[in-house]
Amino acid sequence: MGPDQARAPSGRLASRGAPGVISIDHTHDPAASCWIPGADAHPDFPVQNLPLGVFSLADGAPRLGTAIGPFILDLSAPSAEGVLPAALAPALAAPTLNLLFALPADARREMRWALFEGLTSPAGRKTFERHLLEAADCRLRLPFVIGDYTDFYAGIHHAANIGKQFRPESPLLPNYKYVPIGYHGRASSVQASGAPVFRPKGQRKSADAPSPDYGPSQRLDYELELAVWVAGSNAIGETTPIACAGDRIGGIGLLNDWSARDIQAWEYQPLGPFLAKSFLTTVSPWVVTMEALAPFRRAQPPRPEGDPPPLPYLLDEADQAEGALAIDLEVLLQSARMRKAGMAPVRLSYGPATNLYWTIAQLVAHHTANGCNLNPGDLLGTGTISGAEKGAFGSLAELSEAGRTPLTLPTGELRTFLEDGDEVQLKGTASAPGYRSIGFGPCCGRVAGEAP
Repeated sequence: MGPDQARAPSGRLASRGAPGVISIDHTHDPAASCWIPGADAHPDFPVQNLPLGVFSLADGAPRLGTAIGPFILDLSAPSAEGVLPAALAPALAAPTLNLLFALPADARREMRWALFEGLTSPAGRKTFERHLLEAADCRLRLPFVIGDYTDFYAGIHHAANIGKQFRPESPLLPNYKYVPIGYHGRASSVQASGAPVFRPKGQRKSADAPSPDYGPSQRLDYELELAVWVAGSNAIGETTPIACAGDRIGGIGLLNDWSARDIQAWEYQPLGPFLAKSFLTTVSPWVVTMEALAPFRRAQPPRPEGDPPPLPYLLDEADQAEGALAIDLEVLLQSARMRKAGMAPVRLSYGPATNLYWTIAQLVAHHTANGCNLNPGDLLGTGTISGAEKGAFGSLAELSEAGRTPLTLPTGELRTFLEDGDEVQLKGTASAPGYRSIGFGPCCGRVAGEAP
């Protein structure tokens, strides 16, 4: 066995890459088949995925699980029986993923190997089958206790589209292509998919009004983003070099950064958004691990000619070679009238995650560049991911040109911003030639009107 290889529990070889680079192994075999009915054909959760999350039953006690087809495998029970690595037992008995993501990545990789072996073999069926639960009978919860939440602004097309509405001649500020822009979000209002979206109240000021008033937002919007879940920790004062930043990324999900554009327009200067963003952020409850995403690593798209190269602390050849992800993202909208008529949601936008100007490793490296400590379960949002064309815009503020150009729904209804009863669904699919596509599960929210 060579020094760059490690033996998987099945006896097959799996290569180990450099730090931050997770290699393709036998668990990504597109021909692998699971004995669970419906798993092989599931659009999001075939055996090649095995995302991690937290669920509960009627008793309300949170448990760790992995999604497999239309089922959830309760991870605490196989751990107690010794089927999963013994070192993981304390973490798998915890009510959130924080302890598991505090462990080295190798521990989670060994768990993935053991789960894959059990879900693809007759011997594993004898143990795992009795610990399967129908996903429809389970409540999905936030996967982590989120200590901190930072939202970035790494979607350059979104930044340019929004900037044009305020600064047509120079939509991007001078620092944009040098520094990953971000702001400190509100961790307490991050909720799992399905949480109601209460229309926020705040100060609003129209251009022709002499002073602001207070009331519910009339320009409620969504933002299409990726959720980046932090693994491991660094002490205060300690930086995470860009070459090691990939080790700090435990997994990826979907994130909707709900935004009240009228409140935001009045409050954002000079310190940025506040009440316009802090009322709710929705995340998909399943964490697709970086191990599962190994086949979907891609080269970061080259910067346009004339753009400055990243400063040395943000530049790593390996990260540039495979720091982007081949994930197709889409936004769907269903109004209350569409739902009543039995009409399917309409797709508003579709585009790739490679539209991000910065890699997720660059976001992590920059976040710690001043010695800021990141901890397991901290959440990073990428910022709105938009494409260059209107069909790939990731927010209504872009699609409706700040409310000037309404969208027409299949019912004939017009939309510039969200109305009560509208439901927004984000979807993500990682795909690559020669590999089984995997998905991220639901990231949905319905506008419920003002809070009772």
